[in-house]
Amino acid sequence: MQLSTYQRGLLIVVLGVVFLSFDGLLIRLAATDGWTVIFWRGLFMFCVLGLICCVGQRLTALKRHPIASLVSTVLLALISSLFVLAVMNASVANVVVILSTSPLFAAVFSRIFLGEKVARRTLVAIVACMLGMSLVFMGHGAHGMLLGNLYALAASAAIGGNLTLLRRFPGVDTMTVVAGGGVLSAMVAISMATPLTLDAQRYGVLALMGLVQMPLATVLINSATRYLPSTEVALFYLVETALGTLWVWWLLGETPTASTLLGGAIVITVLVLHAWMGLQRERQRLRLYPGFADK
Repeated sequence: MQLSTYQRGLLIVVLGVVFLSFDGLLIRLAATDGWTVIFWRGLFMFCVLGLICCVGQRLTALKRHPIASLVSTVLLALISSLFVLAVMNASVANVVVILSTSPLFAAVFSRIFLGEKVARRTLVAIVACMLGMSLVFMGHGAHGMLLGNLYALAASAAIGGNLTLLRRFPGVDTMTVVAGGGVLSAMVAISMATPLTLDAQRYGVLALMGLVQMPLATVLINSATRYLPSTEVALFYLVETALGTLWVWWLLGETPTASTLLGGAIVITVLVLHAWMGLQRERQRLRLYPGFADK
């Protein structure tokens, strides 16, 4: 069975966010300071993706959209660094729920810079998700995590901006800019990191994060903007709200507050309904215009 454009994008972004959901858990397991995590995972990402880009001669893709590629590289470095710093200064549950604001930023940026109309169902979903996210700030100890929450909010804005940029310039090679974002974040972190003080187990966790988990997640999510509006791609970051919280709760005993659980339940329910409505719309369009199916 051949997938439509919407279905293809849906599959890619879901896979990407599932991989991404292990980020908070791996940062906790690395058990070191944030700048060291940023350095090693950025360097590892550059090593694996940079090698692929050189072997595949993908670096020539930078000539098509050099400015957009550079901006995307900077935004990806910001996202990676801010997420790590957020997890170091707040609970994983708080961080991943705050990241649920990325659809709002993507919708605003898409409207301003692309003139892209935001579907009514997406606007309703964003509002509902924002209501759910607001419950996070009512939880016990939320004031003590203000810095981490602000890092997470800044990361969310960068996510929305990057997805909108990639939607505007689909010719940007996602693998190349992810590799660039990795080396840029490593260069920024090196002066504040202590990269040679870890044991073998922690190096193994950082290698898993930088060589496998983050490259796969970032390339898949960024590639989904070729098939879906950036607002909808950002909305699927909400999957991480549930899974990211679940992993650290189940495996490390980092228990979220009741208000965080309630807020997470709201945004995941909204996401499922939003995706179902999108698939129904796609099926109806293909029934009405069978010759217009995406190849």
